[in-house]
Amino acid sequence: MLKSCAFILCFLITIPFFAQPQWRALENPPGNLGRVDDIFFLNEYVGWAAYGPGSRVYKTEDGGLTWTLQLETPNSYLRNIEFLNENIGFLGTLDSDFYKTTDGGDTWELVTISPQPEALCGLAAAGPTTIYGCGAYFSPAWVIKSTDSGETWEYKDMSAYATKLVEVLFVDEQFGYAAGTATTGATILKTTDGGSTWTEIYNSGNPGEYVWKLQLINNNTTIFGSIESAIQGKLIKSFDSGATWETKNAPENSVQAVGFVSATKGWMGGHTTRIHETNDGGTTWTDTGVGFNLNRFVFINEALAYCSGYGVFKYYDVLGVSDFEEENPADALQILIAPMPIKDKLTIEIEFQHTDNLLIELYDITGKRLEQLTRDKIPSARKKTYTFNFNYPTGTYILDVHTNNGRRARTIVKQ
Repeated sequence: MLKSCAFILCFLITIPFFAQPQWRALENPPGNLGRVDDIFFLNEYVGWAAYGPGSRVYKTEDGGLTWTLQLETPNSYLRNIEFLNENIGFLGTLDSDFYKTTDGGDTWELVTISPQPEALCGLAAAGPTTIYGCGAYFSPAWVIKSTDSGETWEYKDMSAYATKLVEVLFVDEQFGYAAGTATTGATILKTTDGGSTWTEIYNSGNPGEYVWKLQLINNNTTIFGSIESAIQGKLIKSFDSGATWETKNAPENSVQAVGFVSATKGWMGGHTTRIHETNDGGTTWTDTGVGFNLNRFVFINEALAYCSGYGVFKYYDVLGVSDFEEENPADALQILIAPMPIKDKLTIEIEFQHTDNLLIELYDITGKRLEQLTRDKIPSARKKTYTFNFNYPTGTYILDVHTNNGRRARTIVKQ
């Protein structure tokens, strides 16, 4: 009897409890203290990362344990990366450069499109040989499409539907979505004919907001979206393919990444927060203590996922790994508004760390967008000063400074 008890005790000790998947930062992330804007995984092991400000592409073949540098493009900000298969892939930048590889990323060549997009914010494979792209977070709005693996391209002006586009997501070659912003608010567009015509299925009604990322689950009938805002970020969701929508508050204003594994369990994050988890469909959020400056979730299955941001983060079964906290990196973009309070002039000094794009927009204290003050293209690291006439009444306002690396809200006071 004693021997039997001892055997049972030993069995209970040596058989581990079922592990729960958790988010962890990869120990050897691609890049060097900068934002990995996008990642793409073919399967649980093989994936690529676009290191935005570092202008480099990396590949992993062991699930993110190690990364190999494949491409370096000085003075380009890399925004997105997408592959049709293990060989053919595409790389979009926030400049006019657009790249294609036919050997899994070992070599890349520039893609020429007429007209050539000024920047590319979204890419989406839609079949074995079909891929879509869109842009950009600054005007104008457009969609590109190739049905022959990137040999030839179609360009569609989308100004009739939106002012800026940042995301495309397709179910198949004909049925898909594009998202961004219109003059009336954050927007989602749907096409059922391969992009020839589009219909708006969502609008937030708040000018200046963007639908930044989209996700489909449950046989593509459930849609999740992140709304980036100067005031209050949102989670939007539809359980009927976009016919009706629910809205919940997101963990931060400048939220971008969104990813769910069910109708209730999912994660969001953005420029100033860690990965936040919800188990009640976005009514409440819990800080996981992992991640920063997040842009995209990629799900392999319900127990394995990756997230890009200030590093690369992995969701997987963890045994014997101690918890740890990450330090939030300092914001490299230096913004000085002086003097404060302002009178009839608004002067902003910004120190850029690399090639960049800039939008400066003005909101009132309630979050109503008043105007776009400037749109500027920054060719290299430099300090620039912007001065604007400020013909608004005495009061408090919000300045939204939007660059390749995020949105930053600053409160200003008119005397």
